[in-house]
Amino acid sequence: MSTQQKRLDVICIGRIAVDLYGQQIGSRLEDMSSFAKYLGGSSGNVAYGTAIQGLKSAMLARVGDEHMGRFLREELQRAGCNTDYLITDKQRLTGLVILGIKDQETFPLIFYRENCADMGLTPDDIDENFIASSRAVAVTGTHLSHPNTRASVLKALEYARHYGLRTALDIDYRPVLWGLTSLGDGETRFIASQSVTQQLQEVLHYFDLIVGTEEEFHIAGGTTDTLAALKAVRKASKATLVCKRGALGCVVFEGDIPDSWDATQLQSGVRVEVLNVLGAGDAFMSGLLRGWLNDESWEQACRYANACGALVVSRHGCAPAMPTKEELDDFLSRHDTVKRPDLDGRLNHLHRVTTRKREWPELCVFAFDHRKQLADMAREAGVSETRIPQLKTLLLKAAEEAAAEAKLGHRSGILADTTYGQPALNAITGKGWWIGRPIELPSSRPLRLEHGNIGSQLIDWPQEHVVKCLVFYHPHDEAALRQEQDALLLDVWRGCNKSGHELLLEVILPESNPDRDERYYAEMVSHFYGLGIQPDWWKLPPQSPAGWQAISRLIEENDPHCRGIVILGLDAPEDKLKAGFADAAGAPWVKGFAVGRTIFGQPSRQWLQGELDDRALIDQVKSNYHQLIGYWRAFRPGV
Repeated sequence: MSTQQKRLDVICIGRIAVDLYGQQIGSRLEDMSSFAKYLGGSSGNVAYGTAIQGLKSAMLARVGDEHMGRFLREELQRAGCNTDYLITDKQRLTGLVILGIKDQETFPLIFYRENCADMGLTPDDIDENFIASSRAVAVTGTHLSHPNTRASVLKALEYARHYGLRTALDIDYRPVLWGLTSLGDGETRFIASQSVTQQLQEVLHYFDLIVGTEEEFHIAGGTTDTLAALKAVRKASKATLVCKRGALGCVVFEGDIPDSWDATQLQSGVRVEVLNVLGAGDAFMSGLLRGWLNDESWEQACRYANACGALVVSRHGCAPAMPTKEELDDFLSRHDTVKRPDLDGRLNHLHRVTTRKREWPELCVFAFDHRKQLADMAREAGVSETRIPQLKTLLLKAAEEAAAEAKLGHRSGILADTTYGQPALNAITGKGWWIGRPIELPSSRPLRLEHGNIGSQLIDWPQEHVVKCLVFYHPHDEAALRQEQDALLLDVWRGCNKSGHELLLEVILPESNPDRDERYYAEMVSHFYGLGIQPDWWKLPPQSPAGWQAISRLIEENDPHCRGIVILGLDAPEDKLKAGFADAAGAPWVKGFAVGRTIFGQPSRQWLQGELDDRALIDQVKSNYHQLIGYWRAFRPGV
């Protein structure tokens, strides 16, 4: 199979696990009270990191037949990594790492890897045709520490040699995983061991590229004199050696090892403020492999590698901190001016929008996040508000039935609230729907949040839920009112950035002001972008074709990664919404609609008054929802 025909660029073999990162930076691990869950393990990180750098990567390993194993598989798949040979192990649990960040030098770390799934890899798991389908194999050193995993790696390397693949080793030395420390001491990075040195040196000849820190070359070479260790590795292998020297950068050795560092060429690193060095090596390897496998110069490959490492040390986590290709290229274009990547707004926004886990090309959203309107309906009907949660569960059932009948697939969504709609939210979460939740106090002007501070709200929200914030705004409001609303919206935006939730910003001109020219919507969109707010979604009333063109130009100029716009309904009659859909037909940034009362208003009123039973309510709501989907499809036949 020629290089041009290879379906994969690199197969990663080695550790893959779940990282639980303590969120209280500066705390002892004993005192951590909450943890963030990330994909982890050196090879898992590299498989992920190379995928988001644009390589066709694959992960060859085992994960458990449980929730954590499925999480790792889904994370890799979302990044575009091949998981055909990420084998489900029925007898073992997925590996786990618990770690924290005490300070720049202290990272308490515990590996839970007793008989874990990724160490269950056997030679029978290595498929010859799968190895042959790649251009390269990248191995991490931990899998050389146990007989079965070692035999598996060697079998893969033999196939790689036979089919002319490139081979790379990240030494990835963790003394605890070689049985050299107490089980709880995952933080120690170096302990000399003649046995480990011997086991490494026996396999070094298999590799074309060997990467490690100075300490990792110390273990591979059997001495703490780095140049002497590199010379020992050179005796065992003709590979290109890349020695990482921390903040200084790295050195590439293609031939003989000199007697002095003065005779080497340092590939300078990028200087940044360090938060967490864990995962930086895996990011470095991901960037290096991008350059190496694309046949770029070592200088360029090291630029990628050093910059990837620099970005990860400035962030929380390993895999989720790794830059995408677009993000890395932007950073390299101006790295001299970015000393604190964690504080650089452009870079952080790029990281946010290029690591999204789902694509939503179009959306037909049924919005029943209404609170005040339904409470009013219940009062008019003389029934308790306690009936509203049951109503919203029935509305969800209607939405699900209609979406299935209309074959919406992954283009369906709901807007539902926590006040009355929590059971509906619980039922739909995890089913692949777009889910939005309101945070505003209904009808508030100036804007107020219904359940308090944005941070205290989002801490227990599922990550897939989108923050929906409705603001009644007019460019000619009094300055004090505009400033108050702007300040709260900025706080919401920053909260979403911190938590990782997407933001849908809904903007409506207030009824209290008779000056309601549609041109104000473009003016307000421009204003919010000027404040630094870049919503993932906009929710706006219907506009004329010229109005949509003006708003679209603003999005393209200010945030080309914006998800798009959904059209709101405001209890408009169907014919008016249909006309609005027609006016938006030539506006690609309009991705769909988010309509509520037009769909559920009259049937819900009748149900609360006892005029409709559950089935009749569902059927009428379904019919109304189908009608709007049909109108949308008439002008957007691609849905």
